[in-house]
Amino acid sequence: MNKNINILLVEDHEFTRLGLAMKIENTPNFTLLAQATDGIEGVNLALKYNPDVILMDIGLPKMDGITATRKIKEDLKLDCAVLMFTSRDSREDIFEAFKAGADGYIMKGSSSLNLINAIQTVSEHCAWIDSAIARVVLSSIQNENDILGASNKIRSESNKKYGLTKKELEVLALIVDGLSNQEISQKLVVSISTTKAHVHNILQKLYLKDRTKAAIIALKEGLV
Repeated sequence: MNKNINILLVEDHEFTRLGLAMKIENTPNFTLLAQATDGIEGVNLALKYNPDVILMDIGLPKMDGITATRKIKEDLKLDCAVLMFTSRDSREDIFEAFKAGADGYIMKGSSSLNLINAIQTVSEHCAWIDSAIARVVLSSIQNENDILGASNKIRSESNKKYGLTKKELEVLALIVDGLSNQEISQKLVVSISTTKAHVHNILQKLYLKDRTKAAIIALKEGLV
């Protein structure tokens, strides 16, 4: 990867912030622009620097990370990716973060390699969902469907509503896993143009403009 990624770090816990700053500064092609210790400062620094990626905690003082993300995305309309980096794994926090405009969600216990991959992925305007988070959300959806006694029927009806093909569902599942177009192409052994066509068709059928929201719809609707 040759592209330089400019990063804003928003984290109130000092030791966590220092550790993250060190990881970022020691990673090739990563540049740490600034650090914020609360949500309001994070929003102000986002406006000042317009970074490629904002690494955002949720449990911040003065303004929580979800509210800060919403202000950055909806009020300021900045074209930067927001990667939630948090210890919170409740379904409510996950969905609220993505509704606010977050591009990815990764747990604080993730490895350094996963964090680097997540930052790189969201910087390319692709969704990143931590595998542990995906399991939490899917498990939650599965439990609700089991209570209704119709999980397979719900999945079938959801797919009928959107009309996704079998191949498009495969691609959608890989989008949920956070894979880029190049990685999807390699995984499915197809050309990059074919993958882009599948992604374009998926977004059209879901009436969406970006991959992150497609991943969330897939989880909510039980498509994958």
